[in-house]
Amino acid sequence: MRAPLVVANWKMHGSARFVDAWFAQVGDRLPGPGVRVAALPPFVYLAQAVARAGGRILVGAQDLCEHAEGAYTGEVSAAMLADVGCALVVVGHSERRRLYGEDDRRVAAKFAVAQAAGLLPVLCVGETAEERARGETLAVVRRQLSAVAERVGGKALARGLIAYEPVWAIGSGETATPAQAQEVHAAIRAALGPAGERTTILYGGSVNPDNAPALFAAPDVDGALVGGASLDPAQFVAICHAASEIAP
Repeated sequence: MRAPLVVANWKMHGSARFVDAWFAQVGDRLPGPGVRVAALPPFVYLAQAVARAGGRILVGAQDLCEHAEGAYTGEVSAAMLADVGCALVVVGHSERRRLYGEDDRRVAAKFAVAQAAGLLPVLCVGETAEERARGETLAVVRRQLSAVAERVGGKALARGLIAYEPVWAIGSGETATPAQAQEVHAAIRAALGPAGERTTILYGGSVNPDNAPALFAAPDVDGALVGGASLDPAQFVAICHAASEIAP
């Protein structure tokens, strides 16, 4: 059975003081080891976060470069992330796709270099409001999955993590209903084939303590990629405790 995972995506928020305070307030209040927990601070705070996290909270990055090294000013490689103690990294977040023009091919390349460096890639997939209105949700998600599978193979894709984040829900206060989330999560698991039964599939899109229990009750929802609510330690801890209800 898949152990639930709750990931705090701080986006471009935080400070050195915030890092210390967040780990101090979250660390001792988490549920038992049946729930996995991770935090994704901005790049400049990763080493500090690793030092503060101890063994209970995994630390990861919000993005990485698709190149191993070279003249790529401002970029951070997979090897660098592993070197400072990161365990996972997000690839293809909708904000990277929408604001910075990352296409499926680039996202697939990032997934590949992350996995090659020993990092656990968290592949984000999801549709816009317009795509949902046209009934294209599942086609969009399958296309995004296929781009990575064509690069690394289906089995390697299934060894990563998948986060379904409906673009229309992120930061909007809206969220997919549990039934909507379950439909897409089930389709993702089916697209991964038999190996997908072991793949952790997260839901991301305005997750908060109020809607988390119902979302986690969906059989194919294995946890959450939490944005705004993760900046409030009390809310994030509450979401983690909600995840403990589905722990094996």
